[in-house]
Amino acid sequence: MGLREATDGEGAVRGPLDRSLAEELARTLRALADPTRIQILSIIAGSPGGEATVQTITDGMGLRQPTISYHLRIMLEDGHVLRDQRGRNVWYSIAPDRRDTVHDLLG
Repeated sequence: MGLREATDGEGAVRGPLDRSLAEELARTLRALADPTRIQILSIIAGSPGGEATVQTITDGMGLRQPTISYHLRIMLEDGHVLRDQRGRNVWYSIAPDRRDTVHDLLG
């Protein structure tokens, strides 16, 4: 369940949230409540095929690899991004079940 399920389809909240949905939304907000993470998601979402390497993200943001990896790990642990090792490169994409939420947040 995500942000869409908590609304009536037009953005208005349907009513009081049950505890499990409120906890899920709080986890999502904690995981994404950082400008660097929002920028990373926008780079991934805007990349060809909807996936990007750490190097691509690092180059696009001007931050060091350990910083980018730290933020990706937080989003990976929360299920917002997926990690796919291909040879020496690691590709990140937005998890299919979180795409609507991420696209809603990014506008």
